[in-house]
Amino acid sequence: MPGKLKAKIVAGRHLPVMDRASDLTDAFVEVKFGNTTFKTDVYPKSLNPQWNSEWFKFEVDDEDLQDEPLQITVLDHDTYSANDAIGKVYIDIDPLLCSEAASVISGWFPIYDTIHGIRGEINVLIKVELFNDLNRFRQSSCGVKFFCTTSIPRCYRAAMVHGFVEELVVNEDPEYQWIDRIRTPRASNEARQRLISLMSGELQRKIGLKVLEMGGNAVVGYLQCFDLEGESGLVVRAIGTACTLDKLTSGTPASNACNSPSKDGKEALPTSSSSPPPFSPSKPCSRQSSSSDTDLSLTPKTGKNSWPAPTYPLVCFPLLLVTKAVFSRQEFPFFTLTSFPPGFLVHVGGVVSARSVKLLDRIHNPDEPETRDAWWEEIRQEIKSHAKALGCHAVVGYSESTSICEEVCILSASGTAAILNPRYIWGTLLARFEEQSPPSCGFCHIPYDELNMPFPAQLTYCYHCRRQKVPDVLFTTIDMPPEAAVTGKGCLIQARLCRLKKKAQGEVNATAISNLLPFMEYELHTQLMNKLKLRSMNALFGLHIQISVGENMLLGLASATGVYLTALPAPGGIQIAGKTPGDLNNEHHILTIQKRINDTIAKNKELYQINPPELTEELVGSPIPEPRQRSRLLRSHSESSDELSELDLSHGKKDAFVLEIDDTDAVEDIHSLLTDNSPPTGFYSCNTELMPGIYNWTSGVQMFTSVRVFRLIHANLTNQGLNKIFTDLCENLLKSFYFKLRSMIPCCLCHLNFTVAVPEEELIQVAVTAVAMTFDKDHSQEKSADKPTTKGCNETEEQLQFPLELCHFVVSPFSFVFTFPRPPLLFSSGPIPALHVSAVSSLDRSSPLPEGRSRSLRSNRSFGGSSVTVVKMTPLSFLPGTRIIKYLGIINMFFIRETTSLREEGGVSGFLHSFIAEVFAMVRAHVAALGGNAVVSYSMKECVLMENPNKNQAQCLINVSGDAVICVKETDQEPMPSTTNTGQTCSSGADGAT
Repeated sequence: MPGKLKAKIVAGRHLPVMDRASDLTDAFVEVKFGNTTFKTDVYPKSLNPQWNSEWFKFEVDDEDLQDEPLQITVLDHDTYSANDAIGKVYIDIDPLLCSEAASVISGWFPIYDTIHGIRGEINVLIKVELFNDLNRFRQSSCGVKFFCTTSIPRCYRAAMVHGFVEELVVNEDPEYQWIDRIRTPRASNEARQRLISLMSGELQRKIGLKVLEMGGNAVVGYLQCFDLEGESGLVVRAIGTACTLDKLTSGTPASNACNSPSKDGKEALPTSSSSPPPFSPSKPCSRQSSSSDTDLSLTPKTGKNSWPAPTYPLVCFPLLLVTKAVFSRQEFPFFTLTSFPPGFLVHVGGVVSARSVKLLDRIHNPDEPETRDAWWEEIRQEIKSHAKALGCHAVVGYSESTSICEEVCILSASGTAAILNPRYIWGTLLARFEEQSPPSCGFCHIPYDELNMPFPAQLTYCYHCRRQKVPDVLFTTIDMPPEAAVTGKGCLIQARLCRLKKKAQGEVNATAISNLLPFMEYELHTQLMNKLKLRSMNALFGLHIQISVGENMLLGLASATGVYLTALPAPGGIQIAGKTPGDLNNEHHILTIQKRINDTIAKNKELYQINPPELTEELVGSPIPEPRQRSRLLRSHSESSDELSELDLSHGKKDAFVLEIDDTDAVEDIHSLLTDNSPPTGFYSCNTELMPGIYNWTSGVQMFTSVRVFRLIHANLTNQGLNKIFTDLCENLLKSFYFKLRSMIPCCLCHLNFTVAVPEEELIQVAVTAVAMTFDKDHSQEKSADKPTTKGCNETEEQLQFPLELCHFVVSPFSFVFTFPRPPLLFSSGPIPALHVSAVSSLDRSSPLPEGRSRSLRSNRSFGGSSVTVVKMTPLSFLPGTRIIKYLGIINMFFIRETTSLREEGGVSGFLHSFIAEVFAMVRAHVAALGGNAVVSYSMKECVLMENPNKNQAQCLINVSGDAVICVKETDQEPMPSTTNTGQTCSSGADGAT
């Protein structure tokens, strides 16, 4: 499908002074697409040029429009020397290639330079004209929509869910090419940034082609990652879920959408008569045997109140197919979605994960992707086998990640094994079962056979329906299903771990890391279980475990949201047992620890309002045998249940979770468990989209991003010392959020996304993105059948914190003093033997810049009080008090920033803050140019910081993504007011710094 790209350069403003003699600039613009370049006339002696150029026209194929960005370079004209570069703008054309998205890109774009940052703005107008092309061999995927959100987009309905799509693209990293030794840092950074942009476009096009082959028109839960492998190459990977989405029109009832609840709180089935059935049920597919060669019964058991099972087999591998052609290609029944409509999940088996350590120098041809494809193929096959062992046919909430240090690469993949409702997959084949839905507790019921469980577990009858068995604890990587019944509120639960390793090279290093990984994962799970029991909760949602590798250490961070599911049994207490040498041998000390633990459990029950209802025979209808007795009757005579009970102290007849003290490390673990801080009164936190137990959200929203770097200067570090440093770093980060948001009480920190890294030998880096949301305290426990109500849309601006004001700070190795013009604050951490710096940026509103702000951010202002676009940003898939009426395309941007004047920019803290603020400015500008007023599902996927304080240098790479949307207030039909006359540009603003 050939097309014509047209670009017009209108004007520029706030350009930097390039001619010191006149304090002005002779600016002109180069517009490049592919191998074609146009130039504007030189506008002499002005910092606010008015080019008003003619239309520059590029005749290209649509696959080039998908791969290539439009490159705009602003230069200063010199008569007797080479022209000086001011900065560049890369504009993605892909949003214009979809008929439902924007028709024109028009607006002010920040001019970005990898050395100096933002250097003014340029006004550009871009249009695309496509011509119909019936070439069946075309290589473009125009029209395929991409969404970062991990749920069905809010103004669409899912007609069909096709399954998993993945792709990766490999190239040489310009940073490690021989020519990099002779070219300038700016040229090297721009070459790298341009290559990443090209690879990202190519990858998105290839993913789109796979979706078209499967019969879909969209990718939901699109996750794109960059692997910086050094001399081995640069890899851009992406995974997603292929779907067929139908746009909801004004005449379409909202109940047809997967994400739109009906009046009774239930979700309508996404059936579509136009979509072909996957395959005929008259020829059922026999389920493959599990890895243990045991025939696991996967058909739901029938009962008085249970959902009736189909007459044909429920499970077969693979299941999520559209046509027989797709059936032959579908290999991995994985879903990157984490939120589903009620009833979509029939059963959840638990978390399945796999990790692998690879040596990058073993790649025979770094430019070819076959080796890396084979690596990920092995990981996915292992995940698939784990899901089969749990009696499940699909993996939901699936994600992949890497951690690279030198030549060692750790590949990680995780998800939640599940059985899906065939009504959502097989279209109208099961229409006769529409009237009877699975019970709300169905997803908690075990999918595996009770007699052949793949792991030891204590099973009891469901406390809701009393018909099916449930486990005593449930771990998942997804958001909590909307139909789940919870008691009380949830909370953020984190497990943190550091492990030292010896410096080594090659295979010796990879072997040492491989030996450490299983024990680290086991310890992280143990910490999670202990903290879950300490809070009297029995389930984890949104579980995300990261393992980051450095030269001499490994970092592990597990984050999840703990809840009390009423369908699961109440967790028993924590019992301290065992003896230790020395002064801990006395019984009094153990009794003291036991009392503290019991008091903490009682306090947490009151704090999180966990009061499970008593289960009586009246509720059940008839007495049911004790779970233990029932399981004994069903076990074979050759199996000794008593021996099993003796081996597993945490299960069986004991109602307590036993922690055995056998050495000093165990005592340290118990003390760290008791000192695990809870949020202050009025604050709640979770890493899922919404906090379980809170329903009446208001429109007070505040998004923020924080990056903290800790430099280790200790000569002799131990594992315990590192653990304490890492734990304190994360805890202090959370405490700083609570302090800054104290005027928003009651408040909940939602979608807390922690990313840990070891960028250098002595550095620990933690990056966090989250959103603070307020709720109505008086009605937070009343669950409404309709959408969560909101109030005070006009009060949003007044409730926000972090006004954009100049931050003066002094950082020393002994104390930190941060002063703000409003209000004055003083922090002092006492004498510490390490340099601890941080940068916090929060952008959800705009404020005028104070006088004296550096010229690089002067683009925050607009002149004459002109109207400007206000773009809101949130990591959630929605904005409270609004509804999304249009998705304009995906935002996926990669930036590099380098400085050789680190001290002059305020050290690492000032450098990081200004860079994050500039990234936000450029994201907002691109969204505003598309006609949008919000970014949802925002995430910062990469933040790589490298510093050399001795040489006064630092470099940072940031990758951000999200969905550009148009929002309207729930009571309005037209878009929210996108202009304000406050005299500043929100698209280039930062709301505060620390």
